[in-house]
Amino acid sequence: MKKITIAIDGFSSCGKSTMAKDLAREIGYIYVDSGAMYRAVTLYCIEQHLFDGEHIDTEKLRKALPSLDITFRLDPETGRPLTYLNGRLVENDIRTLAVSSRVSIVAALGFVREAMVSLQQRMGGKKGIVMDGRDIGTTVFPDAELKIFVTASPEIRARRRFEELQAKGEKGSLEEILENVKERDRIDTTRDVSPLRKAQDAIELDNSHMTISEQKEWLRKQFDRVAGEG
Repeated sequence: MKKITIAIDGFSSCGKSTMAKDLAREIGYIYVDSGAMYRAVTLYCIEQHLFDGEHIDTEKLRKALPSLDITFRLDPETGRPLTYLNGRLVENDIRTLAVSSRVSIVAALGFVREAMVSLQQRMGGKKGIVMDGRDIGTTVFPDAELKIFVTASPEIRARRRFEELQAKGEKGSLEEILENVKERDRIDTTRDVSPLRKAQDAIELDNSHMTISEQKEWLRKQFDRVAGEG
């Protein structure tokens, strides 16, 4: 089979990362969670008190951005990638509701997206990569051989996120999370730079009523079809 680039885009809390991680591990590809990169930048902004309500001190962030070192290392026990910011493990810190409620604001900044896209393109230059996010198939890898666009209803996505936070012992009401999901959708689809949209040649998957195993089976079939061509 030929090595290809796989781009998985879609709305927040659609299970993109789970699908992408599982496929990458199964087929021996490198996995990059582009959302984790934006979350790491958001965590930095929170910790450095760059937020004033919904506003960010963009000048301070612009100056700091080149010195931010975002890397991924495999967890030896699970085989899954963990996110590091300036050498510090932040995988759990970037998954909190505090970060989730602000990440779309940071990701909408043109200079942040430009820096992250450049880094992502360097990571995936040799193919054999699975990357998920909002603009992978449209901006980062427009020539990806396999593009998937994942969607589900806001209510189902909010429920999934709520159960995920509960499992981690974190607080947050279902109503608050649903509002957050809808607001992130609004920001992601209307931002000026690389808004969330389905690439023309992407295959759409509505996983509202699919199990994780059903999604894995569906995605593997798409990979086998494309990678087996030629």
